[in-house]
Amino acid sequence: MVFNFHHLKVDYPNGDKWTKADFDFLQLKQIFNHWQTGLNGQGWGALFWCNHDQPRVVSRLGNDQQYRIESAKMLAASVHLMQGTPYIYQGEEIGMTNPGFTDMSQYRDVESLNMYQLMVEQGDTSHDDMMAILRQKSRDNSRTPMQWNDSKHAGFTQGTPWIGVAENYPQINAEAAVEDEQSVFYFYKELIALRKQLAVITDGSYIDLFPDHSQVHGYLRESEDAMLLCLNNYYGEETRAVLPEQFDGLVSRVVLSNYGVVGEVELLGEVVLRPYETLVLLVEKS
Repeated sequence: MVFNFHHLKVDYPNGDKWTKADFDFLQLKQIFNHWQTGLNGQGWGALFWCNHDQPRVVSRLGNDQQYRIESAKMLAASVHLMQGTPYIYQGEEIGMTNPGFTDMSQYRDVESLNMYQLMVEQGDTSHDDMMAILRQKSRDNSRTPMQWNDSKHAGFTQGTPWIGVAENYPQINAEAAVEDEQSVFYFYKELIALRKQLAVITDGSYIDLFPDHSQVHGYLRESEDAMLLCLNNYYGEETRAVLPEQFDGLVSRVVLSNYGVVGEVELLGEVVLRPYETLVLLVEKS
């Protein structure tokens, strides 16, 4: 199985990790397309956003405030419905965010501590600018304790954790997620179930339908029996995407949505996607 990390460097302008920057969306799609088409029928890849060295994806590529739930679900669908084996990093399934540390005393990661010394104490980066960079790029963003419930230290320990818990743990925790049927947690369960139900997710080819669209990661998974249309809006504004003519007039069935869309959808020309919306449509071939 191939693990590649290229898609986790799309917010490194000119290869520089230690710069606060937006991610390059078109580059992200190019990387997805490269690996999906290159491995199809030749190998097998790992599908993931997060690990112990990467910031929380909902903070990194989504919106961890107004659209935390919507963007966490969209990002999950966008990567999990490609070909490969999906991996879920602890806390990702409940939409955990970067902790937003405000003081250097809160950091433990040696890389972060060293870069502060190099860039601020020995360099010309201001303290405030470096704190903003660390809040976006530090490895400690993904190393805070798992948020189990709203008790002290998020229920992680009755002692003192080696690093502080994110302050939003009373609202974002596993217990609350399990109690809310519309939570990110249950969306991940839907994704896992869907992969087991639809062979096209495992076996189908991958075609990037909108490589130049500035907001939509939309791709087609296709097998002999089915077409799966995966549409994902990566931004907080409504957008439109014109579908290729091959879809005109086809009747599809909604198999996944983070906005509660259900039933059948006739494909007519274009699709409108709300902020951070994901819409997954199945067309079964007769």
